[in-house]
Amino acid sequence: MASLKQLAALIDGEIVGDDSLEINRLAPIDGAGSGDITFIANPKYLPFLATTKASAILVDRPQDREDIAYLICKNPYLAFAKVLTHLNVRKPEPLGVLPGAHVAATAVLGKGITVYPGVTIGEHVEVGDGSILYPNVVVYDRVKIGSNCQIHAGTVIREECIVGDRVIVQPNAVIGSDGFGFAPDGEAYYKIPQVGIVVIEDDVEIGAGSCIDRAAMGVTRIGQGCKLDNMVQIAHNVTLGPHTVMASQSGIAGSAKIGRHCTFGGQSAITGHISVGDNVTLGGRGGIAGNMDGNQVVSGIPAIPHKEWLKSSMVFPKLPQMKKEIAALKRQLDALQAQVEKE
Repeated sequence: MASLKQLAALIDGEIVGDDSLEINRLAPIDGAGSGDITFIANPKYLPFLATTKASAILVDRPQDREDIAYLICKNPYLAFAKVLTHLNVRKPEPLGVLPGAHVAATAVLGKGITVYPGVTIGEHVEVGDGSILYPNVVVYDRVKIGSNCQIHAGTVIREECIVGDRVIVQPNAVIGSDGFGFAPDGEAYYKIPQVGIVVIEDDVEIGAGSCIDRAAMGVTRIGQGCKLDNMVQIAHNVTLGPHTVMASQSGIAGSAKIGRHCTFGGQSAITGHISVGDNVTLGGRGGIAGNMDGNQVVSGIPAIPHKEWLKSSMVFPKLPQMKKEIAALKRQLDALQAQVEKE
């Protein structure tokens, strides 16, 4: 529970109405009741304002109802996230190393940590203060994990990889698996040892079932603040710039260099050994096949400027009819040509 005044201080917002209101929870606008705060971040939800039973609402400007308090902020969606965290998220109390966990004698564990049953921590591992390792996490030798991390169940972190502070790894992710490297040997392939590591910088989140391959040599790097959705594949020696976001089932091939603050839609793909500039947005199922300058929005395979792709996509359904019309025009042209030749 928090007062509206406390929430305003949290999000640097302005109150219109009773600032002493006690708020119990944040709720959807069509399901909120007395004592709840709700939010409008999209204008399509404004019609619900007339019927909501919420006591207060996060919004970017006051509305017509006078029986409801308003918490005015520039970015209601960001404010929603902060208020939801404040009201609903509680960090579990540290439990230490629980029975059923296996921790090597040479491992160094910080203060206030929790290591659940089934966890295996290898030799010379370091785990920072306040981190939580959930059941069946496997940490290979000489891994470093920072402070206040959450490593969820079934995750594997292989040897010598480095994980920064406040990193969240969702269940069954794999960090530091071998990169896909094989040298042709006639019809067979000879495995190239993958002797590099993965570095995960601070404030990164890695989705469930995602795989980040260790470098063949050197480092595969996930920059500060990156957010990877479920089932994302990052190949060996990739560099992902800070604050880049990748939606589910996207992949980046080996040795690609991605700039900062890029956004990749679901099932998008980036080929290997290329560079992508800062602030590039790639639409879902798009593919980048060559070097790309920054500060643009692209779509399609191969990716082209999004507006051009929209125009092209409008033509695709018409291609069968256009083919028939072109064939008919060709027949007419052939007939005219034959007539001209006779004359």
